[in-house]
Amino acid sequence: MKLIVGLGNPGKEYELTRHNVGFRVVDLLARRWRIEMRTEKFHAWFGRGMIREDQAVLLKPTTFMNRSGRAVLAAVRFYQLEAPDLVTILDDVALELGRLRMRRQGSAGGHNGLTDVITRLGSSAFCRLRVGIGGPVGDPTQYVLSRFGPDEEEQVEEALARAADAIECWVAEGPQSAMNAFNAQP
Repeated sequence: MKLIVGLGNPGKEYELTRHNVGFRVVDLLARRWRIEMRTEKFHAWFGRGMIREDQAVLLKPTTFMNRSGRAVLAAVRFYQLEAPDLVTILDDVALELGRLRMRRQGSAGGHNGLTDVITRLGSSAFCRLRVGIGGPVGDPTQYVLSRFGPDEEEQVEEALARAADAIECWVAEGPQSAMNAFNAQP
């Protein structure tokens, strides 16, 4: 079983913000694989189904970004998962808009949601897929909570589709294949 967690903030006001690209990738995966996300479980919107030939759990924490680890820890404990079975999807201001970067493990890189996941799990040894949202203009907090401009939307949609493809590759072929195929510049 694979646990796929999109990081973001719940609520309509945050739905299309830069900080919510993780949620948007999970939503896209849910649509592609017909996984319903109507149940609230583990302090998250939850769905369970098949991606390719593997059982998968999709999560979108309802605890707000900076407390995402609560939902991740609850699901990891419930399903008794190991680090190789977990991937988080999050925004990254250090990556140019639309760029993807998957890693097997590493630091939080200043991302508060990822920091909370690492702290609660007591480990940074799990995969993460970062989706570039471009560098902040002005206050970083306001930037990540802003929406993409009309001139950015096409590039964002393409990045979300590639991110969903990367997660599908991770599920079926593992992290190394996903890194080889999707870390290169599009």
